[in-house]
Amino acid sequence: MYLKKPADLRHTLAFRLTLWYALIFTISTGVAFFLFYLQITSFMAAQTDRNLLDQARKISSVMALQGVNAVERIAILESQAAGEKKIFIRLLSQSGSVFSSSNMSYWQNIGIEKEAIAELLQGTRYVYSSLASPDRKLKVRILYTLIDRSLILQLGEAMETSGRFIEAFRKNFIITLSVLLALAAVIGWFMARKALAGMEMVTRTARHISTGGALGSRVPLTRKGDEIDQLATTFNQMLDRIETLVAGIREMSDNIAHDLKSPVTRIRGIAEVTLTTDPSLTSYENMAGSIIEECDRLLDLINTMLVISKTEAGVDRQNYEKLDLTEIVRDACKLFQSSAEDKYITLAYRSPENLFIKGDKRMIQRMVANLLDNAIRYTPEQGEVDVMVLAPRQGLGSVIIQDTGIGISNDDLPHVFERFYRCEPSRSPAGTGLGLSLALAIAKAHGGNIEVGSTLGKGSIFTITLPGDSA
Repeated sequence: MYLKKPADLRHTLAFRLTLWYALIFTISTGVAFFLFYLQITSFMAAQTDRNLLDQARKISSVMALQGVNAVERIAILESQAAGEKKIFIRLLSQSGSVFSSSNMSYWQNIGIEKEAIAELLQGTRYVYSSLASPDRKLKVRILYTLIDRSLILQLGEAMETSGRFIEAFRKNFIITLSVLLALAAVIGWFMARKALAGMEMVTRTARHISTGGALGSRVPLTRKGDEIDQLATTFNQMLDRIETLVAGIREMSDNIAHDLKSPVTRIRGIAEVTLTTDPSLTSYENMAGSIIEECDRLLDLINTMLVISKTEAGVDRQNYEKLDLTEIVRDACKLFQSSAEDKYITLAYRSPENLFIKGDKRMIQRMVANLLDNAIRYTPEQGEVDVMVLAPRQGLGSVIIQDTGIGISNDDLPHVFERFYRCEPSRSPAGTGLGLSLALAIAKAHGGNIEVGSTLGKGSIFTITLPGDSA
């Protein structure tokens, strides 16, 4: 992202975040400066008004004690002492005519406001106004007040000090705001780049994988536990899942090719032998029967694979209903009782009165049947198969199927639920290797799981856990 063209940078999230940060910072700083400006101008205006009021009270006191002549003298002295360009004093009649004044050569453009005089005559004690002199940029603050029944005092003061201060404040504000805006943009860009560095790593990893890189690439984690780190962790978990699925697809493809090759080879061999050795009707009938058997095995293999895929995808979840698991297990044990008796195997069953779950009855039956069939198949004569249904604990009900069969070796145990996996051929009867995979897929589709424990030569224990339904 550092090497992108300027036109491309406008479309980046870092640029937009920087823009927003600078905009918000500028607005908030501008509002703060504006409020400070209002406070300063208000304070300086109030200070000017207090100065005018103090002067007016002083002149009123002189008027009351010494008369109008003394007021004329003090007006001239006050204006000369403060500066004739800073203050002026006028004495007005009620009609607005000038009775006496200080040196007004500098204040010729300052007139008399009839409205202010009218307010005084209506009873207002003090009237303030601000006037802008046409020949100067700075304003003049003026006070009108009655110092006698027939004499009005007009007292004005140039707002030079406050005006210059405010003007300097404005210039400094513009310069400071410009500097702060540039600084905010730099800081915002740095913060945005810092915050989005993790996302850039995620993008780089995804681009590397999509352009032919190894699927095993992962986003480095900062271990800070922030949102970006959580995103990277989730992204890595997704890649782990994808890699597992891809590996499963490859393995399944290899196994499918192998498992389909054998029956197809047998079909071709049967047909070839029949055609080249004994072209009698009986041979053709035997060949047809053998081919049908092989086709049935192929169809069973394909159908089982489709069922596993649909189950893992959750396609048939709309068929879920409330089921009595004890009844399903009891019926399965009755169904396999004859198979167990043929091998002189004792099939025992124990369960509580009821254990309700929510699921697809046909699939649950198939899961239990697969596990029972495995237990009886791998248990030698005079053995035992014990089936128990346990009441729910912490919301999970259990079905335990324990046998005294040949057991599973420690090397094979982690792989027994993998598709097409078969244990050592000398210890494993012929099969597709999909029965346990289908059982586990069904259990997980119902929110449960299947665990296995085994001791070689002593037997195995398969434990199905499923969430109970008390509703």
